[in-house]
Amino acid sequence: MGTRRSPSPMEWARAHPLVVDGLLGVLLAAVSLLALVFQSPREHLPPPGPLAVAFVLAINLPLVWRRRHPFWINLAIGMASAVYGATPLPDLVTPVPLSGVVAMYTMVAWCDRRKAVIVGLIGGIGVLVVAWLPATDTDLLDFSFTVLLLAGAWVLGDSARIRRAYTAELEARTAWLAREQDFEARRAVTAERARIARELHDVVAHHVSMMVVQAEAGPVAAERDGPGAARAFDTIAGIGRQALVEMRRLLGVLREETGGQEPSLAPQPGVAQLPALVEQVRQAGLAAVLEVEGEPVPLPVGVDLSVYRIVQEALTNVLKHAGPARVRVRVLYGDDDLRFEVRDDGLGTRHTAGPGHAVGTGHAAGNGHLAGTGHAAGNEATAGYEAPPGYEAPARYAAAAGYAEPVEGNGKPGHGLIGMRERVHLFGGELTAGPDPDGGFTVAARLPIGGTR
Repeated sequence: MGTRRSPSPMEWARAHPLVVDGLLGVLLAAVSLLALVFQSPREHLPPPGPLAVAFVLAINLPLVWRRRHPFWINLAIGMASAVYGATPLPDLVTPVPLSGVVAMYTMVAWCDRRKAVIVGLIGGIGVLVVAWLPATDTDLLDFSFTVLLLAGAWVLGDSARIRRAYTAELEARTAWLAREQDFEARRAVTAERARIARELHDVVAHHVSMMVVQAEAGPVAAERDGPGAARAFDTIAGIGRQALVEMRRLLGVLREETGGQEPSLAPQPGVAQLPALVEQVRQAGLAAVLEVEGEPVPLPVGVDLSVYRIVQEALTNVLKHAGPARVRVRVLYGDDDLRFEVRDDGLGTRHTAGPGHAVGTGHAAGNGHLAGTGHAAGNEATAGYEAPPGYEAPARYAAAAGYAEPVEGNGKPGHGLIGMRERVHLFGGELTAGPDPDGGFTVAARLPIGGTR
């Protein structure tokens, strides 16, 4: 059990200012009374009477309240000192009472500068007037000493006021910096949470959607094509392994301790991995093509990852919402920017289909093709194919004229496009997403890459 440390004398004095000022007033009153008693015989004056004692007490004891009412206490002590100086009574230790010096210092230290200057000038005029009175018999030495005492008290008080104001400003600035640092820390945590949420959403949503599509089509493929079903399950296993790798990489960065194992140092996916991504969704039954135009250039790591994630999320939405559709991923390298878009011709405004394409709502699946995930082969598509009973077009196509934020199946706002916009705005780019007038859906983005060439 620790012992309680007793406060130091300075700490005790700061905690009890009224007591300290009271002791100071009593001490100066006692010194002044002793000086009055011993000085009277030297100047051949009678012993001090009640009036002299009353003056001494009136000059010294008000110091008890000097910090609470510095202006009025200085005024009261100054007037009492001036009246005492006009009498033929002997000096109280010094030509000007010591309590007057203390009161002047306190007033300057605790009042504003303008008031301190005015009171200082009035005090100097008062000393000059009292010195001219015949009853005081003040010589030049006494007058100079009085002026020096009061001027020194004024300068010390002004210095104390400036130092206290500077200390208060430093404390306020330190508190402000602490609040600002705390705010920046919270903002950094929020931004990091948003970044992690985007990564988790992109990784989980894409791979799980791919696995669900393959798993749902597996039984149909097993009935019609045994090798095709085996390939479907191999695809599910491959997608699951890829999801685990990306999850381990992300969680490895988040862990403070890795248990002796280093987190994965494999590079994050980027534009170079888009062909593999398109091939992956193509294996899931989506007719997808990738077009790259322009001269590829090295991209900043953040931009490179954002392009991949946005394309990944757009393809995931096509798999989840567009029904049987064709999708084109187009990447265009410009001089100062990178433009890319994901355009599909899935569910939306009805349109006439050419050979092998269904009308508006979907496609029939031919033999050897995963039902409900791709296009029919050849002319097996039915030109008047209708959606199954009870099927509703995804909410993202509900308002072609006034496009709004897409919603999930539970009616809550979706996070896919929100995450896309956050990624694009992070690098000062632009994003547009919405249904096409002739059917389908397009996600297009532009990211600045100035200085990479």
